[in-house]
Amino acid sequence: MKGLTTLEMNPRLNIIRNIGFIAHIDAGKTTTTERILFYSGKTYKIGEVHEGTTTTDWMDQEKERGITITSAATHCKWKDFQINIIDTPGHIDFTVEVERSLKVLDGVVVIFCGVGGVEPQSETVWHQADKYKVPRIAFINKMDRPGADFFTVVDEMKDKLQMVVAPIQIPIFEKDEFIGMIDLIRNKFITYEDKLGEKIIEKSIPEDFKLNASKYRDNLLEKLSELDDLFMHKVIENAEISEEEINFTIRKYVILNKFVPVLCGSSLRNKGVQKLLDAIGNYLPYPSEVNGEEIAGLFDEKSQKDGSPLSLCSICFKVFTDPFVGKLFYTRIYSGKISTSSQIFNSSKQQKEKVTKILRMHANKQEVINEAKAGDIVCLVGLKNTTTGDTLCESNNQVLIEEIKFPEPVVALAIEPKTQSDQDKLFVALTKLSEEDPSFKVAYNKETGQNIISGMGQLHLEIMVDRLIREFNVKAKVGKPQVAYKETITKKIESVGKFIQQTGARGQYGHVVLLMEPLGKGKGIIFENKIKSGVIPKEYVPAVKEGVEESSCSGILGGYPLVDIRISLIDGSYHDVDSSELAFKVAAEMAVRDGLRKGRSVLLEPIMDLEVSSPSEFISQVIGDLNSRRAKISSIKERKVLRLVKADVPLSEVFNYADALRSLTQGRASYTIEPSYYEKVPDELIIKILGT
Repeated sequence: MKGLTTLEMNPRLNIIRNIGFIAHIDAGKTTTTERILFYSGKTYKIGEVHEGTTTTDWMDQEKERGITITSAATHCKWKDFQINIIDTPGHIDFTVEVERSLKVLDGVVVIFCGVGGVEPQSETVWHQADKYKVPRIAFINKMDRPGADFFTVVDEMKDKLQMVVAPIQIPIFEKDEFIGMIDLIRNKFITYEDKLGEKIIEKSIPEDFKLNASKYRDNLLEKLSELDDLFMHKVIENAEISEEEINFTIRKYVILNKFVPVLCGSSLRNKGVQKLLDAIGNYLPYPSEVNGEEIAGLFDEKSQKDGSPLSLCSICFKVFTDPFVGKLFYTRIYSGKISTSSQIFNSSKQQKEKVTKILRMHANKQEVINEAKAGDIVCLVGLKNTTTGDTLCESNNQVLIEEIKFPEPVVALAIEPKTQSDQDKLFVALTKLSEEDPSFKVAYNKETGQNIISGMGQLHLEIMVDRLIREFNVKAKVGKPQVAYKETITKKIESVGKFIQQTGARGQYGHVVLLMEPLGKGKGIIFENKIKSGVIPKEYVPAVKEGVEESSCSGILGGYPLVDIRISLIDGSYHDVDSSELAFKVAAEMAVRDGLRKGRSVLLEPIMDLEVSSPSEFISQVIGDLNSRRAKISSIKERKVLRLVKADVPLSEVFNYADALRSLTQGRASYTIEPSYYEKVPDELIIKILGT
């Protein structure tokens, strides 16, 4: 961490790599992780996704579907490096797992499919890594697949991701079979003697490949020259450049987030993984080289000036309920240390916490350790009030790391217990699941008496319901998935809420004036207190805020949540005897309702970013069908025999789209879909949605 001199002097941290794998679904993250664990000696047998035997996909739902649902933490040793790994999901419904992992990782490997290239979710996770400024290297996987095109994928990376990239390896084929790669830094031809890929053979580059290798090596040196003046002079002067100099320059600009080296291989066929491990150690940063700007400013100046040991600074980035141990709090430690039975401080909640146990995780397997230090990613047990995103530190040296922001749900469904005995179990289970997953929301509809659960997509909710039944043994009746509509206002207005009630000797009096104004997309609900001193006593302001927040959960157009509104308390009045917190809470609720009417409240629907990959002969049917679904087609591109159609389409129009697309294209097309933005529902559809 820049500025944390104590950490920079700690040689232990130099060998640690906290890394993750991020990618589009089915690019090969879990398969790559499995090979890494095997080659590093962490496991003795290679597990396969299609057999449900991988280490990190340990949940029943993951084994059955062949996809990653929850990010899994593990660790291994490779040569001199201690590598802590987080394998993240690729499906957009579980993007929250990527978001919170990137918050705490020092570097990532972005995996691309050699056939699919830069797919929609590839772009999404790349931009998530941009947001957290996480250094990265790229691995183009599945080079054994028919249609794999390494150089086209590299070109797509340049065009779509707007990053300086260059191969440090190029693939080699023999009669269309992927047999190995050329290392452009060492000028070596790498191939394998056995099917498990354990016996690596390095030899001189064959004559047939020398020209191409020279071309791409020159390209690598040119890209590095554009970034580094000293390197440029050496290239211009045609001076000899050593392997160490190239690696040093690559590492420097990877850490600065200005360069991404590209490797290749086939994890399934056991090719290229050891060289990827070398690249992780050589190019990705150790803990004290990153996160400095955010973390360094949190510490008092004394500890930075005199070199005294830094206090504890850590963040809980995930909560998971283990059926045997209880709650596991996945924690990244930036500085200081945590010991078993120690007391720490949750600065986000302003509460003390007791650590009863510390675990080092290997997917769902646990190793008890006595102490965790700076750079470690561990699980804490025994915390009572900590939730995802909370900062854990010491009470006498409090710090606060910026919270993790999570996306809003787009799909909802009603769920209710089948029997009275399931009522309590359902409540407990839903509470635990919402604590684990911040993108999974639970609300109660007073009008229907039903629990409403909402999430990032149909698959997300399907998994949650499955977990309710299997893990928590809850029998429940589940409704059909519904679009999670939102409500907002279209103009700036003042609204008034006045609650006056006389009951016996003492009455109720609360009077508030709110300024409500529309905000940009994705801003949520913002409450501000702009009251002048004395107009309303400050002890009643929290009650006003509570009333605003509660009324924001249910608008006037069908009871949908409010979004993208700033609500400011600007005026009001009180009564010396009759005013109470309850009165001001009710007055605030009345004012919000008044504001929605005056502000010409409108209904918003989620718009999805859809990409369809279809054989050319079916493209007219695909486009015609999308047009009938209110889709706005933004581009149609060619990729060999395929056509790629990108479109924005309302979520309500693409429920069960998989079945329709399968029927239109004889099962030969595929698609990806992810939430993009909210947009006003057309007037002609409002009556249909609201049923009035």
